[in-house]
Amino acid sequence: MLIGAVLTVLSVGAQNSLQLKGRVLDENNNALIGASIVLLPTQKGTVSDENGYYLFNGLKQGKYTVAVSYIGYKDLVESVLLDADVDRDFHLRSTSLSLQEVVVKDNYAETRSREESLNVEVVNDRYLKENMGGSLMQSLERLPGVSSIDIGSGHSKPVIRGLGFNRVVVVENGIKHEGQQWGADHGLEIDQYAADRLEVIKGPASLMFGSDAIGGVIDVKQNRLPEKNSFGGSVDLTGKSNNNLLGSSITVEGRKEWFYARLQATVLDYGDYKVPADSVDIYSYKVPLYKNQLRNTAGNDYNLHLGFGFLFTRFQSRFYLSNVNSKSGFFANAHGVEPRNVDEELHDNSSRDVLFPCQTVDHLKLINKSKWQLGRFGFETDLGFQRNLRQEKSYYVSHGYMPPALPDSLEFDPNLEREFDKLIYSGRLKMNYILSAGTELTLGVNTEYQDNRINGYSFIIPAFEQINTGTFLLIKHSFSVKSLLQFGIRYDYGRINSKEYNDWFQSLVGESSEDEEYLQRAQKLDRSFSNVTWSVGYNYNPENWSLKANIGKSFRMPIAKELAANGVNYHHFSYEVGNPELDAEISYQIDAGVEYHSKKFAVGATPFVNYFPNYIFLNPTSEHDRLYGNGNQVYNYVQSEVFRFGGEVHAHCQLSPNLQMGVLGEYVYSEQISGEKKGFTLPFSPPASAILNLKYRKPKLMVLNDAYVSLDYRLTAAQNKIVPPEEQTDGYRVTNISFGGNVNAGRQKLEFSMQVQNLLNSKYFNHTSYYRLINIPEAGRNFVMNVSIPF
Repeated sequence: MLIGAVLTVLSVGAQNSLQLKGRVLDENNNALIGASIVLLPTQKGTVSDENGYYLFNGLKQGKYTVAVSYIGYKDLVESVLLDADVDRDFHLRSTSLSLQEVVVKDNYAETRSREESLNVEVVNDRYLKENMGGSLMQSLERLPGVSSIDIGSGHSKPVIRGLGFNRVVVVENGIKHEGQQWGADHGLEIDQYAADRLEVIKGPASLMFGSDAIGGVIDVKQNRLPEKNSFGGSVDLTGKSNNNLLGSSITVEGRKEWFYARLQATVLDYGDYKVPADSVDIYSYKVPLYKNQLRNTAGNDYNLHLGFGFLFTRFQSRFYLSNVNSKSGFFANAHGVEPRNVDEELHDNSSRDVLFPCQTVDHLKLINKSKWQLGRFGFETDLGFQRNLRQEKSYYVSHGYMPPALPDSLEFDPNLEREFDKLIYSGRLKMNYILSAGTELTLGVNTEYQDNRINGYSFIIPAFEQINTGTFLLIKHSFSVKSLLQFGIRYDYGRINSKEYNDWFQSLVGESSEDEEYLQRAQKLDRSFSNVTWSVGYNYNPENWSLKANIGKSFRMPIAKELAANGVNYHHFSYEVGNPELDAEISYQIDAGVEYHSKKFAVGATPFVNYFPNYIFLNPTSEHDRLYGNGNQVYNYVQSEVFRFGGEVHAHCQLSPNLQMGVLGEYVYSEQISGEKKGFTLPFSPPASAILNLKYRKPKLMVLNDAYVSLDYRLTAAQNKIVPPEEQTDGYRVTNISFGGNVNAGRQKLEFSMQVQNLLNSKYFNHTSYYRLINIPEAGRNFVMNVSIPF
């Protein structure tokens, strides 16, 4: 009996220690590194090593299902019977080529595109590292239809199909990002190192995101979760040669079964950036540049992020706390002072100090995202609080009737030119209900309250309070796996209450010295707006084709600057005057998309047609201000009918298993069809452009694993369609190259990417840059290196 018991125990032990191992290979028997292998029903998972090997230990006898997946290859699911140790190799087949080559595609990206009737690009953190620019928006400029309005090396505003500023909504973790987005020099206070995934929706998305999404949405997500019962993180090291940037972002994260936490800190420090010119022409004065540097364009960023959450089967709740803090200088020869009065010797003494004029920004954000799933019902809530504190500082300079020196009796700092302190409270509730196997209903409501206060000796917009609220209904119905129809309707209400503002100094209003008064710069204003918007879209995806169409109406209420501005915009080199009688902006747009993809070839187009009955824009006049600046030209906010059309095209071809060639193109046409500037285009309209790309990928290239080499040749047409006083901009050609992969240093994996931007150090002008107004070319050659060390 004892011998029998021992044999039984040994037999059971042997049955509980079986092994499944093998390799994951492609069609040519090349190892696939980092492929995901999941063993069901055990929920065990692993990834293939640098030689494609995988291993599962401690398995019982029985039948298992093995699911193998790898980006760019079709998922493989096979059954395996274990009655002894098994050695099994899995061969994956490459998937059809698609436009997502430019965004680093996964299954989520394909599903999102097929279910969204608007055109969507999905980008992950790997794409951002491979294409890292000076700001988040500059990192996204390679996407067709996406560009930016730049001022300097680190401040950019998103532009989608020629629309920007308050016509593009930026969302972070479900909450609309709010800062002072009306200003070109006010960049996005979002840390691109903290983004796990971005979605760029091209076209009107007011239905889901409310007013301001009339041109599109950039949705920044931080939804990656650590593995269960894990602890780790990563260190990112970045360097850039053009402005001598040094930076690091460190992440530490861990998770138990139902709780996770992540802490991330980012530090960036950079100097004055260089242009391929030894002087620039500001107005009629030639400004010499020391070592090709734009003096006082240095800066630094200090960002901190904390995330944690509770994860259960039917309920999840995540919290995000972030603080983005930056300080950066303005080009000293082009901000508020006469170019010849700049102390160039002081600025040229160091390329890394930040002197006046400069700005500091502190953006605090607290977000909670929660989800409940109760049978067919699903509930989501997004709650947010933000504080955006922006200060522009400069030595006090007297203009017009301003006193020669700032009186001591004033409460603000004598070097505080402008301050904007905005508090934002946001909330959204969304309910999903599955009516039947193919029909889903979504009902939602969102609201936002803003309180924006001002300070400083210079004025451009008044303090204001604003509230926006909206409710929407969206219905999706699938006729089949290939066919999807969606319809939505939304009602919005908004109210803005701006404060009265009078100069703190007296101005002469008559011929006598006694005829002085405190001029009113902004009157008290209380306006409300409401509108009903709608959208109808259809997707059809037969075999190798993807077809989509969408038609809809969008709405945008005017902002405080458009209604009540009355001051100098130093970054636009203009004096801007608002119009309190402006109506809400309405847009009607038709979007379409067609794509064909096979194993070695893909081609597609995404055209659109857009009509604005009352587009709001700044119209230059023949007047010049005499009281508050150096005779800046006066611009008035006006409305006119505008017609727009354009789109994006792409074609990609797999020349060999490792080599791919692609073409990406974009074009936008805009015309005012009423008003004083009838027949002209819109200000800062982007010219047509295209990218010719060659990309080589190989699982193993010398010491690099999963290696790639990419060459971009960007061709941009001349922009001859302008709105006076804009100047025409010549076309240009720019070459960029990048390469990278990962290296195994012992047991440590290093992810490496390298770019050379503007390889030939070409001198060119970007028509959508504010510095184009004073003939400052784009940045010269720039080597960008990023090393990521996961642990």
